[in-house]
This record gives sequence, structure tokens and C-alpha cells, in this order.
Amino acid sequence: MPELTSTASRALRLGIAGPVGTGKSSLIATVCSALAGELELGVITNDIYTDEDARFLRSAGVLDPDRIRAVETGACPHTAIRDDVTANALAADDLEADFAPLDLVLIESGGDNLTATFSPALVDAQIFVLDVAGGGDVARKGGPGIGRADLLVVNKTDLAPYVGVDVPQMVADASAARDGRPVLALSRTDAESVEALRAWVLDVLAAHREGTHTPVDPGPMAPHSHSHDHDHPHTH
Repeated sequence: MPELTSTASRALRLGIAGPVGTGKSSLIATVCSALAGELELGVITNDIYTDEDARFLRSAGVLDPDRIRAVETGACPHTAIRDDVTANALAADDLEADFAPLDLVLIESGGDNLTATFSPALVDAQIFVLDVAGGGDVARKGGPGIGRADLLVVNKTDLAPYVGVDVPQMVADASAARDGRPVLALSRTDAESVEALRAWVLDVLAAHREGTHTPVDPGPMAPHSHSHDHDHPHTH
């Protein structure tokens, strides 16, 4: 693994994790749209065998396409954000070298599940994303990202009436699972929630620049077993 530069001499690296379909790419597009006028930004996406998320963001026109890089992990998405972060760390270093100085590099995890979190060797802070379409009970299921990421986003709140989810209750459940850590109910169509997301990112960036933000590891992922492996039980 390459030696990473100190937080004082490089951009804030902000990880965006969460299950498949929760709107991680959409959230990154929202952050870029909200902050591109005042910060120098870069984006790294992760997919197993495709650069589809990078192509989505480029087509959205939120940044110069050259500032959006894709990492194809070739394995379970959590591998490249937690187990061996070399490919992402090198991509971030290259992006910063090409567009120096950058203020913020957003690193999107490939869609995984409730257990996936970033290693603090890769990112300085991380957002975990859920969405209302996943069900109002998902926040109560817990996991390291839900419980201990720097920010939990309950995304796509504009869809709540169509899927029968009580957003305030979902946020309350999430807050209870997080012991007071921040939870944000977000819709890209709701200016107030977008501004709250923008303000949170700027606050973390300010703490990073001042040297007062300490990266925290939400993991590790909990051991689990495969129920169908009755003859040969094992854990990962």
C-alpha cells in the first residue's frame, strides 16, 4: 500500500458508501453541483467490471469529465475500499497531481450492503447512504456504516409517499442507532436538505484543514456465516 500524504498537505477525501441503488452517484452529483463554484473537486468511482457510475457523473455535467476517474475493482466492492485500498489511493494521488490543488476528492464505493465501510487509510470521513425505497425498517438493522459513519443520509425522501415510509420515524430510528451522530434526510429536489449537506461537507473540510478532524474507522465488518453451508460452517 502506498504511503499516503498527511491530511495537512492534501485534499479532504470523503467516502460515499451504501447499498446498491441508494443514490450514491446522485448524492455525489448533488455535492458537486452545490460546491463546484467555490471548491476544486475531484471524483473517483468504484465498480466491479464497469465505469458506469463515472459515465453517469460525466454525463450529468457536474464537473470537468477529466476530474472523474473510475476504478474497476474486479472483486467485491468492499475489497478496494477497505481490504486493499491501493488502487483507490493511487487514483486519488493521480487526480490530485493532475489538478493540484484540490480541496475535496469524493470516493464512491461500489454498491455493496449494510456492512461496507471505508478504511481510514483511504478516506478522512465517510457518508453512509440509505434510501426510503429500501424500507423504513432498514435503519434499525444497524451495521458499522449505519451506526458509525461520520454522516448517515436517508436519501430520496421525495419518494416516501409512494413507498409508504414515515421519514421522521426512519430518521428517529437512525438517530437512535447512531448514539447522537448526525443523520440527514435528503432529497436532491429539496433545497433546504441540499444546503444542509453542503454545510456539513464544508464543516468537515474546515476541520480537516485545521487539523482538528480525526478519521474514524466505523468497521470492521461483522463476521457472518452462510446458512446453506451446514456441513462446513465458516465465517468471513
